[in-house]
This record gives sequence, structure tokens and C-alpha cells, in this order.
Amino acid sequence: MKNQLLINGVIIDPDHPEQKNGVIGIQEGRFVDPLQINTDLAEIIDLKGAFVAPGFIDIHVHVFENHTILGVNADEVGITQGVTTIVDAGSSGVDDFSTFRENIINKNETEVLAFLNISRKGLVEGVHELENPDDLMSMYEATQIFSDNPSLVGIKLRLSRSVVGKQGILPLLHAREIADQINIPLMVHIGNPPPYLPDVFPILKKGDIVTHAFHGKKYGILDENEDLIQEAKDALDRGVLFDIGHGSASFSYNTLEKFKERYPYTFTTSTDIHIQNINDSVGSLMVTMTKLLQLGYTLHDVVKSVTALPKNVLNLKDQGSFTFGTRGDVSIFRIIQQEAILKDAEGYAKKTSQLMDPEITIRNGKIVWKKLSTNE
Repeated sequence: MKNQLLINGVIIDPDHPEQKNGVIGIQEGRFVDPLQINTDLAEIIDLKGAFVAPGFIDIHVHVFENHTILGVNADEVGITQGVTTIVDAGSSGVDDFSTFRENIINKNETEVLAFLNISRKGLVEGVHELENPDDLMSMYEATQIFSDNPSLVGIKLRLSRSVVGKQGILPLLHAREIADQINIPLMVHIGNPPPYLPDVFPILKKGDIVTHAFHGKKYGILDENEDLIQEAKDALDRGVLFDIGHGSASFSYNTLEKFKERYPYTFTTSTDIHIQNINDSVGSLMVTMTKLLQLGYTLHDVVKSVTALPKNVLNLKDQGSFTFGTRGDVSIFRIIQQEAILKDAEGYAKKTSQLMDPEITIRNGKIVWKKLSTNE
């Protein structure tokens, strides 16, 4: 494996807020001090002013391709979009995880991790997976599968009326017991109630993730005065993490704008991308990140929301930073001048004159995708 020196890039380091011009060194697939690398023997990659960041992590995607109605190709939403690690959010349950591992995790250039659905059927047999309590994964099943599969990072459950039926918060209580026993986080989807958030949030603990946190539906995180409901604030103060989870119906410019005006809490940025929205409102992780820039978030904070923050909440060791010795995954991108209209999941449109645009993706010190220039 050839060593690399990435030169003439603008470094966005999630662990340090200042942007700087500098050199990134990768030796045998891992980040090192560039001074360790013999320039005569290294591959010199001239970034020509592009931004360079640790490999982006999208913690909410659906990539169980050909096995669920939502599944999209992992590399199509991963490396070709400047994303080195994606986390499937509950497409598979324990019944089908071996198929997911064989056909998705093992067959894509993009690193694929997964939240396992608390329903043993996952989304393979439809989208009402929590209606029947007999379908819930058992403690024994969970203990076995998590001990055998390091690519599993937590448990996913969808707490919307259409999913849980008459079960209310019972699937959450069951998932809480399992997560506590084997020390993993929960990712909880919130949508149309019941269950209502004042019943959900008190059950969540530090390290759990609330995805679709900034949807624009009734009974969300903001009350009629556009303040956080007390249970949401208490959860954030305990260390529960909010996540964008854009999706087809779960991100509102207005909700996030009001949240930004009043509260300092950080959050992760994810797409909830799937076959039904990849060519619609979501598009890609960088399109979703562009929407945050539209609302006035800094580029550093937006990059941190797809690197250091997911790294920390998922207890990842090798991703999300430029720390020497960690894996050489890199996202290289530009902010191009282009007029566009971007819509949130409510259909509200905002004009932009700038778009984040992927240019090169590096995994384990190897270029796995590169945007073709007009001269290539």
C-alpha cells in the first residue's frame, strides 16, 4: 500500500475549530504525522484548495437493498457521495441479519454498520413491525447477536402510531431492558403519536439517540410557544443526543431554526435516505449538510455533526477524526457556487447559492471514488 500526502487542502478538523491549510499524512492506511512519510516514495495528492475532513458518517440510512421496500445501494449513498461510513437504521432484525451482513456489509466499499431493529423481522415484511409483541427480539437473541457482530452499534425502534399500533411504549420498555443489559445505545424514531414524547423521553438515557428530532408535525419537541418541552430539555441535559434523520417527512427548516435561536445543544446530521427519497427532498448527506449551512450553522459545526459527534455516541474508535493511528478515511469536498432550491420534508423551499459537493473519497488510505473533471 502506497503512503499518501494530501497537500494544499483546507483542513476541517472536528477536534479543532479553526480551519487551516496543511498536509494530511496516511501511512499503511492510517493517519500519521506527515513528517514521518518519505515524500520521494509517497503518492502526493494535490487538493487544490478543496476542503478535507475525516470520513463522514451518516448514522441513519436504509440500505437493505433487494430485501426491503426502502433499501438503496450502500455505495450509491456512501462513497460516491463523500461518505465513508453509513449506519443502517433498523432495516434488519435478528431473523435476517446474517443476510444483511453477507449481502450488504461484506459487499460494499462503504463501511456499513447497523442498528438492529427491536423487531426480529425488521422492515423485511413491511412497516408495521412493532404491532405484535411476539415479534420483539428476546434478551437471549440480542446477547448472542451483539456479541458475535461488531458491526452492530445499537438497537433501533420506531415509535409512531402507525408502527406500534396498540403497543404504545411497551416496545421501548423492552428495548430499554436489553440495551441496559448489554450496554448499547437506543436509536428512537419519533413521529406521529401516540406514544407521546412526554412518555418517551423520560425512558431515554445518556448515549441514546432521538432521530427525526426536528420534524414539523404536531406534538414534537417544541411547544406552542416554540420552547422545548420540558421532557426534551431534561433528556438533552442527561446526554440524550438529537439527530436530524431528514427522511421524506421528518425535517423542518422552521423547527430547527427555532431550536437554533434558543438552544446551544449539538446534534448529529443524518439523512434517513432510502429508495423513495434519494431523488426527492433528501438527495445525499452533503445536500442535508448544505441545508444546515443555509440556517447559519458554521462549516466546522456541520462537519462535526457527521464526524466527531457520531463517533462519540456510537463509541467508534477508528472513525471521525484525524487522530494519528486511526483509520485513513477522508472526505474531500468543495463548496461550489450554484443556484439551487432546497426543500425540507414539509415542502418548504429555501434558495441557496452554494452547495457542498463531494470530490474524492478515501477509505483505509485508498482512493475509492473520485469525481470526474470536465477534462477526464
